[in-house]
Amino acid sequence: MTAWYVLAAYQLVVGAPRISVSVREAGSSKSHLYQGRLEVDVPTPTSRVAGELTQRVAAELRPGEIGAVYAETEGIGRVVTGDHVTCEERLFLVGASAIIDYVSTELATFSDAWMPYDLKGQAQAVVYTANTQRLSAALHGISGSLHSEIDPDEPTYFARPTDSGVENYRESDGTASDVWSSFELPRRYDKFTHAPGFGRIGYRRSAEGPVLYVPVHGPRGMIGYLWASDAEGAASFEPRDVSDDESYKAGLMWLDRLRSAHDRGLSPTEALAELTGPLDQSKPSTVALAYLRDASHRS
Repeated sequence: MTAWYVLAAYQLVVGAPRISVSVREAGSSKSHLYQGRLEVDVPTPTSRVAGELTQRVAAELRPGEIGAVYAETEGIGRVVTGDHVTCEERLFLVGASAIIDYVSTELATFSDAWMPYDLKGQAQAVVYTANTQRLSAALHGISGSLHSEIDPDEPTYFARPTDSGVENYRESDGTASDVWSSFELPRRYDKFTHAPGFGRIGYRRSAEGPVLYVPVHGPRGMIGYLWASDAEGAASFEPRDVSDDESYKAGLMWLDRLRSAHDRGLSPTEALAELTGPLDQSKPSTVALAYLRDASHRS
Protein backbone atom coordinates (compact mmCIF):
# COMPACT_ATOMS: atom_id res chain seq x y z
CA MET A 1 0.00 0.00 0.00
CA THR A 2 2.92 2.36 0.60
CA ALA A 3 3.93 2.18 -3.05
CA TRP A 4 0.33 2.81 -4.15
CA TYR A 5 0.05 5.93 -1.99
CA VAL A 6 3.31 7.32 -3.39
CA LEU A 7 2.08 6.76 -6.97
CA ALA A 8 -1.21 8.40 -6.04
CA ALA A 9 0.63 11.49 -4.81
CA TYR A 10 1.84 12.02 -8.39
CA GLN A 11 -1.54 10.99 -9.88
CA LEU A 12 0.11 7.99 -11.48
CA VAL A 13 -2.79 6.02 -10.01
CA VAL A 14 -6.21 7.40 -9.12
CA GLY A 15 -9.18 5.96 -7.29
CA ALA A 16 -9.46 3.09 -4.84
CA PRO A 17 -7.29 0.02 -5.50
CA ARG A 18 -8.60 -3.53 -5.63
CA ILE A 19 -5.95 -5.85 -4.28
CA SER A 20 -5.63 -9.50 -5.29
CA VAL A 21 -4.13 -11.56 -2.46
CA SER A 22 -2.86 -15.13 -2.60
CA VAL A 23 -1.55 -17.06 0.41
CA ARG A 24 0.08 -20.33 -0.60
CA GLU A 25 0.56 -23.32 1.63
CA ALA A 26 4.13 -24.28 2.48
CA GLY A 27 5.43 -27.15 0.36
CA SER A 28 2.74 -26.86 -2.31
CA SER A 29 2.64 -24.18 -5.01
CA LYS A 30 -0.89 -25.23 -6.05
CA SER A 31 -2.53 -25.26 -2.62
CA HIS A 32 -3.88 -21.93 -1.39
CA LEU A 33 -4.81 -21.05 2.15
CA TYR A 34 -6.45 -17.88 0.85
CA GLN A 35 -7.30 -16.29 -2.51
CA GLY A 36 -9.41 -13.20 -2.93
CA ARG A 37 -9.78 -9.56 -3.96
CA LEU A 38 -10.01 -6.81 -1.38
CA GLU A 39 -11.39 -3.28 -1.67
CA VAL A 40 -9.47 -0.45 -0.01
CA ASP A 41 -10.70 2.87 1.35
CA VAL A 42 -8.25 5.39 -0.15
CA PRO A 43 -8.47 8.14 2.53
CA THR A 44 -7.52 5.64 5.25
CA PRO A 45 -3.89 5.96 6.48
CA THR A 46 -1.46 3.37 5.11
CA SER A 47 -0.68 1.67 8.44
CA ARG A 48 -4.35 1.29 9.25
CA VAL A 49 -5.15 -0.11 5.79
CA ALA A 50 -2.41 -2.73 6.13
CA GLY A 51 -3.77 -3.78 9.52
CA GLU A 52 -7.34 -4.03 8.27
CA LEU A 53 -6.34 -6.07 5.20
CA THR A 54 -4.30 -8.44 7.35
CA GLN A 55 -7.27 -8.99 9.66
CA ARG A 56 -9.64 -9.65 6.75
CA VAL A 57 -7.30 -12.23 5.23
CA ALA A 58 -6.62 -13.87 8.58
CA ALA A 59 -10.34 -14.23 9.24
CA GLU A 60 -10.77 -16.35 6.07
CA LEU A 61 -7.44 -18.17 6.14
CA ARG A 62 -7.64 -21.96 5.95
CA PRO A 63 -5.62 -23.98 8.47
CA GLY A 64 -2.09 -24.78 7.35
CA GLU A 65 1.47 -23.51 7.29
CA ILE A 66 1.97 -20.35 5.25
CA GLY A 67 4.64 -20.67 2.58
CA ALA A 68 4.40 -17.46 0.55
CA VAL A 69 2.16 -14.42 0.28
CA TYR A 70 1.55 -12.51 -2.95
CA ALA A 71 -0.46 -9.33 -3.51
CA GLU A 72 -0.94 -7.11 -6.54
CA THR A 73 -3.10 -4.26 -7.70
CA GLU A 74 -3.43 -2.23 -10.87
CA GLY A 75 -5.38 0.88 -11.65
CA ILE A 76 -6.15 3.86 -13.80
CA GLY A 77 -3.54 6.60 -13.92
CA ARG A 78 -3.14 10.04 -15.46
CA VAL A 79 -0.77 10.80 -18.33
CA VAL A 80 0.00 14.33 -19.48
CA THR A 81 -0.23 14.55 -23.27
CA GLY A 82 0.52 18.04 -24.45
CA ASP A 83 -2.02 20.52 -23.13
CA HIS A 84 -4.39 17.96 -21.62
CA VAL A 85 -4.44 14.92 -19.33
CA THR A 86 -5.71 11.47 -20.28
CA CYS A 87 -6.69 8.62 -17.98
CA GLU A 88 -5.21 5.26 -18.98
CA GLU A 89 -6.27 1.88 -17.67
CA ARG A 90 -3.56 -0.39 -16.26
CA LEU A 91 -1.00 2.39 -16.23
CA PHE A 92 0.84 0.62 -13.42
CA LEU A 93 0.80 -2.70 -11.63
CA VAL A 94 2.11 -2.83 -8.08
CA GLY A 95 3.04 -6.23 -6.68
CA ALA A 96 4.45 -7.43 -3.39
CA SER A 97 5.65 -10.84 -2.23
CA ALA A 98 6.81 -12.34 1.04
CA ILE A 99 8.63 -15.69 1.09
CA ILE A 100 10.05 -16.75 4.48
CA ASP A 101 11.98 -13.62 5.51
CA TYR A 102 12.37 -12.12 2.02
CA VAL A 103 10.00 -9.30 1.09
CA SER A 104 9.97 -7.43 -2.22
CA THR A 105 7.87 -4.83 -4.01
CA GLU A 106 7.64 -4.60 -7.79
CA LEU A 107 6.36 -1.87 -10.09
CA ALA A 108 5.46 -2.47 -13.73
CA THR A 109 4.18 0.05 -16.25
CA PHE A 110 2.15 -0.53 -19.42
CA SER A 111 2.77 2.87 -21.00
CA ASP A 112 5.56 4.40 -23.08
CA ALA A 113 4.89 7.93 -21.82
CA TRP A 114 8.12 7.85 -19.77
CA MET A 115 10.41 7.46 -22.80
CA PRO A 116 11.69 10.09 -25.27
CA TYR A 117 10.42 7.92 -28.15
CA ASP A 118 7.22 5.89 -28.26
CA LEU A 119 7.16 2.16 -28.98
CA LYS A 120 7.03 2.89 -32.72
CA GLY A 121 10.32 4.81 -32.45
CA GLN A 122 8.69 8.20 -32.99
CA ALA A 123 9.86 11.21 -30.99
CA GLN A 124 7.50 12.45 -28.25
CA ALA A 125 9.45 15.20 -26.54
CA VAL A 126 6.41 16.96 -25.06
CA VAL A 127 4.91 13.80 -23.57
CA TYR A 128 8.30 12.62 -22.28
CA THR A 129 9.14 15.93 -20.60
CA ALA A 130 5.74 16.12 -18.91
CA ASN A 131 5.81 12.60 -17.48
CA THR A 132 9.33 11.27 -16.96
CA GLN A 133 10.02 13.39 -13.88
CA ARG A 134 6.78 12.17 -12.28
CA LEU A 135 7.86 8.56 -12.62
CA SER A 136 11.41 9.28 -11.43
CA ALA A 137 10.11 11.12 -8.36
CA ALA A 138 7.68 8.29 -7.59
CA LEU A 139 10.41 5.62 -7.86
CA HIS A 140 12.66 7.47 -5.45
CA GLY A 141 9.69 8.21 -3.19
CA ILE A 142 8.83 4.52 -3.00
CA SER A 143 12.48 3.64 -2.39
CA GLY A 144 12.72 6.14 0.46
CA SER A 145 9.41 5.14 2.04
CA LEU A 146 10.26 1.42 1.98
CA HIS A 147 13.94 1.98 2.89
CA SER A 148 14.89 -0.19 -0.07
CA GLU A 149 17.19 0.42 -3.03
CA ILE A 150 15.80 0.60 -6.57
CA ASP A 151 16.80 -2.56 -8.45
CA PRO A 152 15.81 -2.36 -12.15
CA ASP A 153 14.60 -5.68 -13.54
CA GLU A 154 15.88 -7.33 -16.72
CA PRO A 155 15.04 -5.57 -20.03
CA THR A 156 11.77 -6.58 -21.68
CA TYR A 157 10.99 -6.80 -25.38
CA PHE A 158 9.87 -3.17 -25.24
CA ALA A 159 12.37 -1.19 -23.17
CA ARG A 160 15.08 -1.14 -20.52
CA PRO A 161 14.09 -0.24 -16.95
CA THR A 162 16.47 2.04 -15.05
CA ASP A 163 16.64 3.37 -11.51
CA SER A 164 14.96 6.57 -12.69
CA GLY A 165 12.53 5.37 -15.38
CA VAL A 166 12.59 3.59 -18.74
CA GLU A 167 14.93 3.75 -21.74
CA ASN A 168 14.25 3.09 -25.42
CA TYR A 169 16.10 0.46 -27.39
CA ARG A 170 18.33 1.87 -30.12
CA GLU A 171 19.32 0.60 -33.55
CA SER A 172 22.97 0.44 -34.63
CA ASP A 173 22.66 3.91 -36.20
CA GLY A 174 21.36 5.39 -32.94
CA THR A 175 17.72 5.75 -33.95
CA ALA A 176 14.99 4.51 -31.60
CA SER A 177 13.79 0.97 -32.33
CA ASP A 178 10.27 0.25 -33.58
CA VAL A 179 9.46 -2.43 -30.98
CA TRP A 180 5.74 -1.94 -31.64
CA SER A 181 5.97 -3.64 -35.02
CA SER A 182 8.61 -6.13 -33.89
CA PHE A 183 6.99 -7.37 -30.69
CA GLU A 184 3.67 -5.76 -29.72
CA LEU A 185 1.73 -6.50 -32.91
CA PRO A 186 2.81 -10.18 -33.01
CA ARG A 187 1.94 -10.47 -29.31
CA ARG A 188 -1.53 -9.07 -29.93
CA TYR A 189 -2.21 -11.27 -32.94
CA ASP A 190 -1.05 -14.36 -31.03
CA LYS A 191 -4.11 -14.08 -28.78
CA PHE A 192 -6.37 -14.80 -31.76
CA THR A 193 -4.39 -17.78 -33.04
CA HIS A 194 -3.41 -19.60 -29.83
CA ALA A 195 -5.83 -20.55 -27.07
CA PRO A 196 -4.64 -20.05 -23.47
CA GLY A 197 -3.42 -22.92 -21.33
CA PHE A 198 -1.19 -24.24 -24.14
CA GLY A 199 -4.27 -24.50 -26.35
CA ARG A 200 -6.33 -26.47 -23.85
CA ILE A 201 -8.68 -23.73 -22.62
CA GLY A 202 -11.72 -22.97 -24.78
CA TYR A 203 -11.95 -23.67 -28.48
CA ARG A 204 -8.80 -24.12 -30.52
CA ARG A 205 -7.94 -20.90 -32.35
CA SER A 206 -6.48 -22.38 -35.50
CA ALA A 207 -7.68 -24.92 -38.08
CA GLU A 208 -6.16 -26.75 -41.03
CA GLY A 209 -9.37 -27.29 -43.00
CA PRO A 210 -12.27 -25.09 -44.13
CA VAL A 211 -14.18 -22.94 -41.65
CA LEU A 212 -17.53 -21.19 -41.53
CA TYR A 213 -17.17 -17.44 -41.16
CA VAL A 214 -19.20 -14.27 -40.78
CA PRO A 215 -17.85 -10.71 -41.19
CA VAL A 216 -18.17 -8.47 -38.12
CA HIS A 217 -18.60 -4.71 -38.39
CA GLY A 218 -17.91 -1.93 -35.93
CA PRO A 219 -18.84 1.77 -35.94
CA ARG A 220 -16.11 2.50 -38.51
CA GLY A 221 -16.59 -0.49 -40.78
CA MET A 222 -15.60 -4.14 -40.81
CA ILE A 223 -13.24 -5.10 -38.00
CA GLY A 224 -12.76 -8.80 -38.78
CA TYR A 225 -14.33 -12.23 -39.14
CA LEU A 226 -15.83 -14.65 -36.64
CA TRP A 227 -15.17 -18.23 -37.72
CA ALA A 228 -15.77 -21.80 -36.52
CA SER A 229 -15.02 -25.42 -37.35
CA ASP A 230 -16.79 -28.31 -35.62
CA ALA A 231 -14.48 -30.83 -37.26
CA GLU A 232 -11.46 -29.35 -35.49
CA GLY A 233 -13.16 -28.03 -32.36
CA ALA A 234 -11.99 -24.56 -33.29
CA ALA A 235 -13.41 -21.04 -33.30
CA SER A 236 -11.89 -17.60 -33.06
CA PHE A 237 -11.98 -14.03 -34.30
CA GLU A 238 -9.76 -12.98 -37.19
CA PRO A 239 -8.97 -9.25 -36.74
CA ARG A 240 -8.27 -6.95 -39.66
CA ASP A 241 -6.01 -4.54 -37.75
CA VAL A 242 -4.56 -5.39 -34.33
CA SER A 243 -2.63 -2.10 -34.36
CA ASP A 244 -5.89 -0.19 -33.88
CA ASP A 245 -6.69 -0.23 -30.16
CA GLU A 246 -10.46 0.02 -30.66
CA SER A 247 -10.56 -2.89 -33.12
CA TYR A 248 -8.16 -4.93 -31.00
CA LYS A 249 -10.27 -4.53 -27.87
CA ALA A 250 -13.41 -5.37 -29.84
CA GLY A 251 -11.72 -8.55 -31.05
CA LEU A 252 -10.85 -9.52 -27.47
CA MET A 253 -14.52 -9.11 -26.55
CA TRP A 254 -15.44 -11.62 -29.27
CA LEU A 255 -12.88 -14.04 -27.85
CA ASP A 256 -14.49 -13.65 -24.43
CA ARG A 257 -17.92 -14.39 -25.93
CA LEU A 258 -16.57 -17.51 -27.63
CA ARG A 259 -15.01 -18.65 -24.36
CA SER A 260 -18.36 -18.20 -22.62
CA ALA A 261 -20.11 -20.23 -25.35
CA HIS A 262 -17.52 -22.99 -24.99
CA ASP A 263 -17.97 -23.10 -21.24
CA ARG A 264 -21.73 -23.48 -21.77
CA GLY A 265 -21.11 -26.56 -23.90
CA LEU A 266 -21.89 -25.11 -27.35
CA SER A 267 -20.12 -26.53 -30.38
CA PRO A 268 -18.05 -24.05 -32.42
CA THR A 269 -20.74 -23.63 -35.11
CA GLU A 270 -23.49 -23.35 -32.48
CA ALA A 271 -21.46 -20.55 -30.88
CA LEU A 272 -21.05 -18.88 -34.28
CA ALA A 273 -24.80 -19.03 -34.93
CA GLU A 274 -25.67 -17.68 -31.49
CA LEU A 275 -23.16 -14.84 -31.52
CA THR A 276 -23.78 -13.70 -35.11
CA GLY A 277 -27.59 -14.02 -35.00
CA PRO A 278 -28.08 -10.43 -33.72
CA LEU A 279 -25.75 -9.09 -36.43
CA ASP A 280 -28.44 -9.55 -39.11
CA GLN A 281 -25.95 -11.15 -41.48
CA SER A 282 -26.49 -13.58 -44.34
CA LYS A 283 -25.73 -17.26 -43.83
CA PRO A 284 -22.10 -18.06 -42.94
CA SER A 285 -19.76 -18.73 -45.85
CA THR A 286 -17.12 -21.46 -46.07
CA VAL A 287 -13.45 -20.87 -46.84
CA ALA A 288 -10.01 -22.16 -45.89
CA LEU A 289 -8.80 -20.39 -42.76
CA ALA A 290 -5.45 -19.59 -44.39
CA TYR A 291 -7.29 -17.80 -47.21
CA LEU A 292 -9.49 -15.93 -44.73
CA ARG A 293 -6.46 -14.74 -42.80
CA ASP A 294 -4.69 -13.66 -45.95
CA ALA A 295 -7.76 -11.77 -47.15
CA SER A 296 -8.17 -10.07 -43.78
CA HIS A 297 -4.57 -8.82 -43.77
CA ARG A 298 -4.76 -7.59 -47.36
CA SER A 299 -7.93 -5.57 -46.87
